[in-house]
Amino acid sequence: MIAASFWDDTSSAQKTIQEANDLKSWVDPLSDILQRIETVLSLAPDAAQDVSFAADLEKELSEIEKILSELEARRMLSGEMDKASCFLSINAGAGGTEACDWAEMLLRMYQRWASKHGWKTEIVDILEGEVAGIRNVTLYINGPYAYGYAKAEKGVHRLVRISPFDSNARRHTSFAAVDAVPEVTDDIKIEIRPEDLKVDTYRSSGAGGQHVNKTDSAVRMHHISSGITVSSQTQRSQIQNREACLKMLRSKLYELEMEQRKQKLADLSGEKKEIAWGSQIRSYVFQPYTLVKDTRTKYEVGNVQAVMDGDIDPFIHEYLKQFGS
Repeated sequence: MIAASFWDDTSSAQKTIQEANDLKSWVDPLSDILQRIETVLSLAPDAAQDVSFAADLEKELSEIEKILSELEARRMLSGEMDKASCFLSINAGAGGTEACDWAEMLLRMYQRWASKHGWKTEIVDILEGEVAGIRNVTLYINGPYAYGYAKAEKGVHRLVRISPFDSNARRHTSFAAVDAVPEVTDDIKIEIRPEDLKVDTYRSSGAGGQHVNKTDSAVRMHHISSGITVSSQTQRSQIQNREACLKMLRSKLYELEMEQRKQKLADLSGEKKEIAWGSQIRSYVFQPYTLVKDTRTKYEVGNVQAVMDGDIDPFIHEYLKQFGS
């Protein structure tokens, strides 16, 4: 990278920089962990006579273990698109206002989770509920390995609680479906023929600047041959929303192609696996007790509030360890 001719080929230079950054993302935390372990070992004899100091060292070991768990989970991310950013969508299930509120709670959870990783998020499209919450939303998560982690969240999420919308304070069960597709970059060729698109424009209904509810800037795009429909309404102009739709459509078409390939391989090998999309993967119980349990890995925690505040990495790590990429 310090060679005088390094930038003669811009494309090659950027690829080299990306490879170097990928390597640093492994080497740097590993070097930090080794140094911190060495420090703990050197201080351990002093902790034998100091309870408070011993507690500090135990806290440091817990932090080291957390970083190691993160690296171990990331090691499982070997898929072609695992390093990519992603589009995460949430759709409220049957249940009216209660389900819409649950979908909004999940949106907040994923936004906080992304923030903990230092990833940027942007709401691309959103449809609010009639009374409260949201019917559906598409969240763009921009960060390294965002898709690799988010794909572990695909499926139906179940909520059990005393509904704040029920005057009789009865317990309700609500469902919301979560899906994730990787952001497809320009180096991956996905052909979209203009004649295979049906494009509609309409007025935005959510946040999106001064043009909201004044011009038909929102765009809905339907891909005829696949049946996939995407929409964007949060950009300021129709052109920007159209570009956002094309980006989402390319990502969904790529994901569809990958799923079809997997299905063909499963058919050839005689495998009969349950389709992950549409199946219940996790239950969040608020009453009569508090528990969040993943039905795939059996991993569970009792601190439901921490989970709703974005602490979902343990569930994702356990999924990756058991099922891999």
